[in-house]
Amino acid sequence: MNILNANKVSNLVSGPVRSIGVQSRSITGTMPDGNRYESALERDFMSLLQFDPLIDIYTPQPLTLKYTDTDGNLRRFTPDGLIEWRTDLPVFDPRPILVEIKYREAFQGDWSNWRQRLRAARNYATERGWLFDVYTERDIRTPYLENIKFLLPYLRRASVPDLELQVLEKLLEFLESTPRELLDSISDDKWAQAALIPVIWKLLAQRDIGCNLLRPLTMISPIYSLRG
Repeated sequence: MNILNANKVSNLVSGPVRSIGVQSRSITGTMPDGNRYESALERDFMSLLQFDPLIDIYTPQPLTLKYTDTDGNLRRFTPDGLIEWRTDLPVFDPRPILVEIKYREAFQGDWSNWRQRLRAARNYATERGWLFDVYTERDIRTPYLENIKFLLPYLRRASVPDLELQVLEKLLEFLESTPRELLDSISDDKWAQAALIPVIWKLLAQRDIGCNLLRPLTMISPIYSLRG
């Protein structure tokens, strides 16, 4: 499965246009792919991107654009990121997406200024054939996020081919099962089941097993094979 790599450089932008250092006023850090974030919300958004196999490159602070505000003053604005899609897989809309990631409260009391910044970013993106979108905590912090935060560590685990094959072959016998039922159908030995649990989560993380991740993931969540 494709995993984002911050060392892969965009051909569309030269960013990041500024470095993100340690700050006392906000949460900053580095994702496993090497990209830096400067808020907990950006960190969560990047986690969503990490789990999307269709995304090829994510560039934080990809560019700084200039615009004239309603008072005639020249302003600068640096959007939070640019998403680029893989070209070897079908994507519903392959246009890059320029993004701004903000808590909803950041717009309160300052909407007039933010509206001008966001309009400038949208115009900039449109001129280049890109999209522009704003993501807030309502878009990002959902049950889906909680599920992928749980699954991402398993995605990076080493494979155990014989156990993975055992799980997949057994799951193919059912139209639908649950992690609990699947384990019970393979073995009644608790130690053997314990060894298989991380295998199931890894297969789910790498899209060999399907599940509705828009709902909380549990041992009784419906699962099914994505291998025909």
